[in-house]
Amino acid sequence: MKITQIRNATIVLEYGGNTFLIDPYLAPKGAYPPVVNTANPVNNPTAELPVAVEDIVTADAVIVTHLHPDHFDAEAIRAIPKDANMIAQSDEDAEVIRKHGFNSVQAIERIGHIGEVRLSRTRGQHGTGEIGKLMGNVSGVVFEHPEEKTLYIAGDTIWCSEVEDAIRIHRPDVIIVNGGSAQFLHGDPITMGKDDIYRTHLAAPQSAIIVSHMESVNHCFLSRRELKSFIEEKDLTGHITVPDDGESMVL
Repeated sequence: MKITQIRNATIVLEYGGNTFLIDPYLAPKGAYPPVVNTANPVNNPTAELPVAVEDIVTADAVIVTHLHPDHFDAEAIRAIPKDANMIAQSDEDAEVIRKHGFNSVQAIERIGHIGEVRLSRTRGQHGTGEIGKLMGNVSGVVFEHPEEKTLYIAGDTIWCSEVEDAIRIHRPDVIIVNGGSAQFLHGDPITMGKDDIYRTHLAAPQSAIIVSHMESVNHCFLSRRELKSFIEEKDLTGHITVPDDGESMVL
């Protein structure tokens, strides 16, 4: 597989002879107002795309793990061809995507396979308590292919029993987690912080872990530099990778 970190949770995945675009967030830097109720009120995205939009949107399938605007934004709606093969986390999300003019949209559990690639939906918790409820349903995806390592994209979730179950059931060789420790003025983080990522490693010590969703949205406060320092302190540089935007990894 070849994994290219684009920006935020946006990834281009080449896997099993297919190209997947994950969670397209494609607007130029500063196009949107800040996420409110945070300690860093600057416009989003906070980083530029490392490649041109037209070089991102050609894919065999586009997977939207949930409909928050930093995973499926207005520019993605404009730029992705309306006949693209769109995959949503649920029938409800699929219907919303159809209303944006896309004519080939299915829920992941109704597809099962793209070519020889098997897709499985996983669940997560996008925060705790009332904030977690307000964030709504989120999903991850497991990719399996006879000639590829098993890949688990956890999506927007903290460490939780759903992530633990996905690791236990699917035994992934590679795990992509969404870091950044996104947080509002009140409540706990809604994406993984350092300790969540470490617990993911402890649950899957043989898996290669890649940390996405870094330094692109104003309410994400965990920097790459801080996370890399933590990884070095834990002597886990051979297990956990924090790619820069535009960086590709072949596994």
